Amino acid sequence: MSISTKKLEIKNVTGGYNGEKIIENISFSVNSGETVSIIGVSGTGKTTLFNIIAGLLKPINDGKIYLNEEDITGRSGYVGYMLQKDLLLPFKNVIENVALPLIIKGMKKDAAIETALSKLKSFSLLEKANAYPKELSGGMRQRVALLRTYFFSNEAVLLDEPFSALDSITRGSVQEWYLNVIKELKLTTVLITHDIDEAILLSDRVLILKGKPGTITYEKKIKLSRPRSNTDSEFIEIKKDLLDNI
Repeated sequence: MSISTKKLEIKNVTGGYNGEKIIENISFSVNSGETVSIIGVSGTGKTTLFNIIAGLLKPINDGKIYLNEEDITGRSGYVGYMLQKDLLLPFKNVIENVALPLIIKGMKKDAAIETALSKLKSFSLLEKANAYPKELSGGMRQRVALLRTYFFSNEAVLLDEPFSALDSITRGSVQEWYLNVIKELKLTTVLITHDIDEAILLSDRVLILKGKPGTITYEKKIKLSRPRSNTDSEFIEIKKDLLDNI
């Protein structure tokens, strides 16, 4: 019997508020270790979709969310969710922030700290373990927040414009760091971004969410080898194709 590589599945999801549809009949899947970006203009329902995947909202139809073939529709705590703001707790240092999800899940504090320290060491954050958020640069805060999101769910994570507040130099550095993280952790990721270059740089596939209510209207597989450059001719062709379909 074959084993499915699908980690996260969204099946026929329609969502909205007060009877108004914001998204309609959304279906796609994300394979284990894959990064899928969702792009589209404002108001097409990207955040609504994320809230449903994360279990913070329920579909307004009979649509389903599956993680490892388990129905998690309307159930929070199964998929990690990182918003634009890092939301690090200012009164806890880096290691305490990163270990917090493990403690919430029931791991003893000492074990949680030890587990978190191993990841900080792996991803060049160990020297910041005892620093507080106010002592960190914006890029460093995002790195810490990404690791904390991973520990909330090491199955799959949702990233909502996680690098948008960073300047271009810092953003490039954090993107490169993140690519190393997803390779090391085999992290399954769904990313919302308004930056088409970022979507192409980071993703295995890009989905376009379009219309009101929003629907998936286009999918592009990104077959470029890494590292990728936005000055490469193939990269430019992919970008033009996506722009033509937004």
